[in-house]
Amino acid sequence: MPENTNIEYKELNRTDGSVPDSVIKEVVAFLNTDGGEIYVGIRDDGSVEGVSDPDDTTNRLTAMIVSSVKPDPVSFVRIDPVRMDGAVVVKCIVSPGTERPYFVAQKGLTPGGVFVRVGASSRNVSESVIRKMIVESSGQSYEEMRSFEQQLTFETLKEEMEKRGISFGEAQMRTLKMLGSDGLYTNLALLLSDQCPFVIKAAIFDGEIFRDREQFEGSLLKQLKDVYRYLCLNNKTLATFHYLDRVDDMDYPPDALREALLNSIVHRNYSFSGGNIINIRDDRIEFVSLGGLAPGISYEAIFIGVSESRNPNLAAVFYRLKLIESYGTGIRKILDRYEGTGLSPKFDTAEGVFRVTLPNLNYGRVEQMREASALREASGTILPRKSREQMKRQKRGGLPAVELLRKFADEQGEFSRKDAERMLGVGTTRAFDLLKELCAEGTLIQEKRGRSTVYRKKRG
Repeated sequence: MPENTNIEYKELNRTDGSVPDSVIKEVVAFLNTDGGEIYVGIRDDGSVEGVSDPDDTTNRLTAMIVSSVKPDPVSFVRIDPVRMDGAVVVKCIVSPGTERPYFVAQKGLTPGGVFVRVGASSRNVSESVIRKMIVESSGQSYEEMRSFEQQLTFETLKEEMEKRGISFGEAQMRTLKMLGSDGLYTNLALLLSDQCPFVIKAAIFDGEIFRDREQFEGSLLKQLKDVYRYLCLNNKTLATFHYLDRVDDMDYPPDALREALLNSIVHRNYSFSGGNIINIRDDRIEFVSLGGLAPGISYEAIFIGVSESRNPNLAAVFYRLKLIESYGTGIRKILDRYEGTGLSPKFDTAEGVFRVTLPNLNYGRVEQMREASALREASGTILPRKSREQMKRQKRGGLPAVELLRKFADEQGEFSRKDAERMLGVGTTRAFDLLKELCAEGTLIQEKRGRSTVYRKKRG
């Protein structure tokens, strides 16, 4: 019978007649999949060569499996000599294990050490598959399981807790379930640590043309702050006048942006290694998070306040830090912020994905203003340069660009040239000249950080 999903043949090493080390990979693969049978003493083509000392081969194979496979697989492995075609071979019957993922001890719980059976071969798996196997076999959620990484620091979390007058130490970490009963960090600790491996990716488009992108890393709390600041910088204001009163309308309600961002962080499935995605387009912003709806929750249920958090411990930390008020209110808040605008946010779900789309409240109005401007230019009523500068200043609340940049520096403390360009609505050269002026007068300090340049407010 040829090798297949449940049958594997192994011939002895030709040099010394020992059991080949590759048999361990096959045992791991059968434990992690649907079980199978390994025959030591049969060539790959199915011809029987047998073993000269069945008892010795049986003992050696048993010792190899016990010492080289983790967790302990003994309960799921049976090894016996059997007679086939006039010779004796060693038959190893492997049942599906209950503590998956099993792995080669020397390689560890990594993609290089975990195998599954695919057809007639054993193959490595990805980190996301390993995480999924852990969840399925342990019955625990991702955030409750022991973290692979134990060398963690928590500077951002400590800073955020101190701001709110909350003590932070081992006792608090146990209360928050960042430490397990064995005293080791859980995956919740990993998410809140400075070493968090998950990221958020943001991209800006002009129509279908890609214009800019950013990747946000670090503790989920740091990502929350950095991404929200990035969204605010790209949340433009449309200034119009009603008689003598100036009216400022932002592209997106800030509370809706905040709730959509929090939702994408708190409810995503961290068993998957991919990053959350934010697409900023002319007419909308899309928040795409991995995981889809939590098991047992229907699409209709999310609109009536039903909440089943995939990461309840993470949600509890955010609640304690007063970043969220109560469970199940985020989508309702987003809808409320758009009430009476004539536009509605969209919520889409597919297997493994959830997307929130916020429409740009000013998109249609801007297009109308552009059309009106084009008509004026076509009729020869183009404003002189001085008038255009006055209109720009009027849109900035009457402040000259340099004064607005000073105010921005006071509020932000630290920012990039791109941040200044977006905030002022000017080009690179103009922004650089203004930054240079503030550096010369001592208001700002320019710092090089690797390939990046930042500007920070001079202290004192």
